Amino acid sequence: MERCVPAADRRKAGKRRILCRQRAVGATKGLRRPLPTIIVRAIFVNKTDKSATPVPPPLARGRAAPASPAFPPRPRLLPTRPDLSHPDTAGPRGTAPGAASGGLLLAGDVGGTKTVLALVAEGGRIVAEATFPSREYASLETVIAAFRAAHPAPLRSAAFSVAGPVIGGRAHITNLPWCLDQARLADGLGVARVLLVNDLQATAYAIPHLGPEQVAPLLPGEGDPDGVRAVVAVGTGLGEALLVPDPAGFLALPTEGGHTDFAPRGAVQRALLARLSRAHGHVGYERVCSGNGIANLYRFLAERAATPPPPALAARLAAGGDITPALVQAGLDPARACPVCRRTLRLFAAILGAEAGNAALRGLATGGVYLGGGIPPRLLPVLRGRAFRDGFLDKGPMSRLMARIPVHVILEHRAALLGAARYGMELQGIGNRE
Repeated sequence: MERCVPAADRRKAGKRRILCRQRAVGATKGLRRPLPTIIVRAIFVNKTDKSATPVPPPLARGRAAPASPAFPPRPRLLPTRPDLSHPDTAGPRGTAPGAASGGLLLAGDVGGTKTVLALVAEGGRIVAEATFPSREYASLETVIAAFRAAHPAPLRSAAFSVAGPVIGGRAHITNLPWCLDQARLADGLGVARVLLVNDLQATAYAIPHLGPEQVAPLLPGEGDPDGVRAVVAVGTGLGEALLVPDPAGFLALPTEGGHTDFAPRGAVQRALLARLSRAHGHVGYERVCSGNGIANLYRFLAERAATPPPPALAARLAAGGDITPALVQAGLDPARACPVCRRTLRLFAAILGAEAGNAALRGLATGGVYLGGGIPPRLLPVLRGRAFRDGFLDKGPMSRLMARIPVHVILEHRAALLGAARYGMELQGIGNRE
């Protein structure tokens, strides 16, 4: 309903509106510029001019921002492929062995199962090498002491790949009660510098220098020679890294992707996740996709199986300890008639395929995916089956991209050791003088 307003009030209101318009027009006649111009200048011209602040130049392609002083600088790999395992071989940029004196490089690969140490001469020639069971020693220092007792050659520096993150020159081994410290190791060895590098980062550094006989193709793909490469290594645990193109060659980036949340595919894997969640709480990919993970998969499937394991395997399981080698052997040997072991390996291959594909997508690894560690070479017949391929390729809208990414298995069991040696030589300028 309309409101009734007396005529006298309407006339007064009209006069007030006319008077206001007249005042507004009169006020604007004395201004030098229109009101809208004044408003625009107040908003944009009087605002603080940010153009006086210098803008840092963009980083070059593939080059990371400057690291914190607490972190050691990352060496850039050169595109050449020196031989780090055979004598009388030139090092990077054609440096001859023994071009300079001052001692050898002590290189090491420190893992939860074994520790490998080697003496490396300038030019990349390995002059001594030994393997030690990690769990039988109290620390890396005791392993080094045993190695040095047999090989007391003078040292110039040392570089170790370690199974765990390296932060501020310190590392805690993921599956060992060892704490490594660069400064403490340098004091104990009597050298100027010791370098620690994540084992997957070290493996990534070795990839450009591996020959065709040191890798086995698993899935075909076009592969971009200038693209990012992903490394997924399966041993006692699960590690991942990226190898990123850099103007000087490649830059290896460590990750802890193996501890990301396990994402099950299908009803069986969902039941597996539910069981492990009840027992452990958080379930990462390492819990189901590693040497220890194979044992977890077997126990899960054995609980659901109607048939007991073969007598020989049952006796081995009853003995306790690390049962993974026995499970792998029984799963690969058709004469042992262990269907649960075979299903275990197929389930493992499906999970590894899915996580290898995840790693490729995280880093857009068009240069390829490389499976390292001790387990993939032993399971090549299983990994070449459908379970791994389907897990790797089934990525929804990204499936077509995945079909273009090649997958390789690293056959060189010393890849992390060779990468650590390469890391140490590059960063300290050993065997890399022009």
